[in-house]
Amino acid sequence: MTALHEDRYFDPDPTIRRHARALYDETRALPIVSPHGHVDPAILANNDAFADPASLLITPDHYILRMLYSRGVALEALGIAAIDGSPPVAERDPRKIWQTFADHWHLFRATPTRAWLEYELSEVFGVTQELDSTSARQVYDTIAERLQSPEFRPRALFERFNIEVLATTDAASDTLEHHETLRSKHPHTRVIPTFRPDALFRIAGPGWSAELAKLERIAGTSIGSCAELVSALAGRRADFKAMGGTATDHAVVVPRTERLTDAEADCLFAKAREGTAKPEDQARFEAHLLMEMARLSVEDGLVMQLHAGALRDHNEPVFQRFGADRGGDIPVATEFTRNLRPLLNSYGNDPRFQLIVFTLDESTYSRELAPLAGHYPALLLGAPWWFNDSVEGMTRFRRSVTETAGIENTAGFTDDTRAFCSIPARHDLARRVDANYLGGLVAHHAIDMTDARQMARLMAYDLAKRAYQLT
Repeated sequence: MTALHEDRYFDPDPTIRRHARALYDETRALPIVSPHGHVDPAILANNDAFADPASLLITPDHYILRMLYSRGVALEALGIAAIDGSPPVAERDPRKIWQTFADHWHLFRATPTRAWLEYELSEVFGVTQELDSTSARQVYDTIAERLQSPEFRPRALFERFNIEVLATTDAASDTLEHHETLRSKHPHTRVIPTFRPDALFRIAGPGWSAELAKLERIAGTSIGSCAELVSALAGRRADFKAMGGTATDHAVVVPRTERLTDAEADCLFAKAREGTAKPEDQARFEAHLLMEMARLSVEDGLVMQLHAGALRDHNEPVFQRFGADRGGDIPVATEFTRNLRPLLNSYGNDPRFQLIVFTLDESTYSRELAPLAGHYPALLLGAPWWFNDSVEGMTRFRRSVTETAGIENTAGFTDDTRAFCSIPARHDLARRVDANYLGGLVAHHAIDMTDARQMARLMAYDLAKRAYQLT
């Protein structure tokens, strides 16, 4: 593989590029703070060798799956099995899966997926060949050989990647056993849980009763009302906090917030118990529980994250056959100003509360989110997410929100990945994009290099530590 160009993603204008180089050089080696992601903590607790390149880099990555599926590659050919076991049978040979991926490598040109993977191949695994159909086998063998060495075990890579702290995302009913193992036996590998109770909010979904039963078992109590549900969630939040957790996470299509009366909330809970809750019932229940989660954050200090605007599993046949997280989550238009008003009026002025909002709807950046974050002390803007997590997407975010909200009303960079080996690639790309953005401001004499240096460090490291209270 041709060595990655040192000036990649910098502006071709020589003045901007010179400033960007200088700023990036000061941030490139900073430790990685990864306060929101989806890496399985068992990977680091067990520290087993990764099985093969395909199961590590391809099969679990929904960015890769969705692109290949869009061009006619069957998910079975990528190792994805039908959840009911029906034919056709999923490919089990990791070499064949890798070859299929390499045959379609050209599909990823000019995408963030290509940028991340090129970094991983070159900088993490030391691959020197260009990936294509003919080199696929040799590239596979190079990576497979590396994966068998102690230096490529998960905890060794954690140290090599210079990760200071990694937050996972865990269900409210999670036992947290892997976090306990890491905390007690490997304290230098700092991995903390993030509390995500979404499944218990979705009372119209088919899996709600099972999720409630899980919570009852781990909480050691029966739950017969909304108040008892909130009490059990509060207890679990305390468990997460005891394991080092500093944040909660909530994903909704519409960021609606509404305070219900106790009677209204219990009526909806009863419908859920009976299996008669409708989508509008769920929407009101979610809106009420978001208010309750904000109230609990004021009490226990956990930072509240809200991811809004993703219509999950849009492709119903794919979801029915293969389950969730197969690349079928699609953005929708989102409104924050009215929807968040009840929550922000109740808690947005309280110094004990911190809310970080993420969106997929770029049209809200300058119209709604920047003005809201530029006013409410409790509100911070999360980094670009999913389809905006790219060179142009991150640049548009900075240009849209900085003039109104500044950078210190943003929460730094979050990689939001379940692909462990992509973490350094994603942070490197973000640091390059931010250095280039600041270099442009210096070239236009909007700020000087002293300000730019301080801002670059904030964006790469300090803002995330501050926002997520990671001391």
